[in-house]
Amino acid sequence: MGSSLAYNVKRPDGGASPESERDPLSIPGEIKASIRVLVVDDERTLRESCASVLQMDGFNVTVMGRGEEALETVRRRKFDIILVDLYMSQISGIEILRAALDAYRDTIVVVMTGNPSVTSSIEALRAGAWDYLPKPFSATHLQVLIGRASHAVMVGREAQDLRLQLMKQHGHSDKIALIGMSPAFRKAVELARKVAATDASVFISGESGTGKEVIAQFIHQNSRRASRTLVPINCAALPEGLLESELFGHRKGAFTGADRDKPGLLETANGGTLFLDELTEMTMPLQAKLLRVIQDGVVRRVGSETQDAVVDVRFISATNRDPQEAVDQGALRGDLFYRLRVVPIKLPPLRKRLEDIPLLANHFLTYYWQRHRQMGDRMPKLSEESIAYLRSRPWRGNVRELQNAIEHVAVLAEPDQLIQPDHIPIYDDQQSEWPAESAAAAPAVMDEAYHTAKDRVIAQFEREYLSRLVGRAGGNMSKAARLASIDRTTLYRLMDKHAFQRNDALEDG
Repeated sequence: MGSSLAYNVKRPDGGASPESERDPLSIPGEIKASIRVLVVDDERTLRESCASVLQMDGFNVTVMGRGEEALETVRRRKFDIILVDLYMSQISGIEILRAALDAYRDTIVVVMTGNPSVTSSIEALRAGAWDYLPKPFSATHLQVLIGRASHAVMVGREAQDLRLQLMKQHGHSDKIALIGMSPAFRKAVELARKVAATDASVFISGESGTGKEVIAQFIHQNSRRASRTLVPINCAALPEGLLESELFGHRKGAFTGADRDKPGLLETANGGTLFLDELTEMTMPLQAKLLRVIQDGVVRRVGSETQDAVVDVRFISATNRDPQEAVDQGALRGDLFYRLRVVPIKLPPLRKRLEDIPLLANHFLTYYWQRHRQMGDRMPKLSEESIAYLRSRPWRGNVRELQNAIEHVAVLAEPDQLIQPDHIPIYDDQQSEWPAESAAAAPAVMDEAYHTAKDRVIAQFEREYLSRLVGRAGGNMSKAARLASIDRTTLYRLMDKHAFQRNDALEDG
C-alpha cells in the first residue's frame, strides 16, 4: 500500500547506466520485449512507477489496479512474470497468485508487501510465489529482481525449444523405444542389432501394435545407411494404381492428372532404406514389378518405356500375418518372400512380455505428461494395483493399445496423483454393455411393425459387431476388413452409416 519507488536510476557521473550495469544477467533486448509482465496494485503511484521502470528496461508491461479484473485476466491470459501486491481490498494477492499458477504453472509470480513478516512471506512462498519484494523498494532492487526472473523465463524457453527440437528430429518419439527385458523381445532386438550393420534384407512379422516400424527405424539408424533416408510406405493404405505410382513414380501424361514427371519412393530411398509395411496387401502384379527392382536395381516409372533409374536400396518388410501362410494362400509371391526374408525377425505380442509392461507404462506416462502439461507440474504415479491391472489385460492392440491408454491417463490425471485401475480406460469384451441394452430393447422391438423392428435389430447388431471388430483389430482398418472377411469399401460404408470414427491411415507397426 503506502510506499515510494525511486525509479530514476543514474550513474554517479550523471550519465545513463549501460544495460550491462543495470542488468547483470544481460537479457537481450529482443528477449525482454517478448516477456509479458503484469503489475497489479491498487495504489496508482506505485503501479505506474513500476511500469515506467520496467518499460524503460524494454519489457512488455500491462498494469491493473483492480484485483477482480486481474483475477479474471490471469485465468485466461498467460503472463511470464506477475508482480502483485499481497494486500489489496476485496481480492488478495494470494488469490491472484493461486489463480495464475492454476492456469499456467510456469508463470513467475513476485508478491509485493508493505507489511513484511515471516508469516506472510512463508504463506506466499508456500502458495507458489517465486520471490517477494518488501515495500518500500528502489528501482534498482526492482530491476535486479525482475532481471533474475527474466533470466529464469529465458532458460525455461530455451529448454522448451530444445525439447520441441528433439521431438521434431525424432518424429516417432511418441512411439516406444527399444524398452523391454523379456527374453523374446531382447532376442529380437539383438538380432536387429546384428543385422543392422549389414545390407541384408529383413522381414519383420508380428501382431499389429508390436513395434515393427520401430524395429525398422532402429535397424536403419544403426546401419551404414543412417545418413540417408528411411522411406516408409503402407501397402494397405493405398489402392493399387496409386501405390504403383507412389512406389515406382510416373511419367508426365501416364494417366489423368499426371502433369509432370514424378520420381517414386524407390528413387527417393536410393542409398537408404525402404520400409514396406503390410507387404502381403500388395497385389501380385506389383509384387512381380517389385521383384524385378530387387533383382537388378532398375526402376521403370509408370508410363515409361525405358529404364528411368538404377537404385541401391535396402529393403525392410513387415506384416501382421504369418508370412509363410500368406505364401501358401497365394497372397505373397514365394520368390519375393525369400528374397526379402534374408533375416526374419518375429516380435512377441505384449501379452507374452508381461515383465515389460511396467517399464513401457512408466515410459509413456513420463513422455505424455511432459508433452501435454506445463513445465513444473509434478508427474502422477501408477499405483501397484494399476500395474497389476495392466499386467492382467489381454492387450489385443499390443504396445500401441497400451500407449493410447496411458496417454488418456496423462491427459486427465491431476499433478502428483496416484493412478488407480479405474482411471485406466480399457475396452473389455467381457464387460460390453451391448447385451444388456439388447435385452432391455427386446420388449419394445416386439411392439413395433415388422420392418421397423427388423431395421432396429440389424442396426444394433451392426454397431455391436463394428465396435468389437475394430477393438480386435487394434484400430487397423485393413486388419478389421480381413477379420470380417469383407472388403474395406464395405467396412467404411458400415462405419460411416453408424458414425464410427475410422482411422484408415493407421499403419501396422
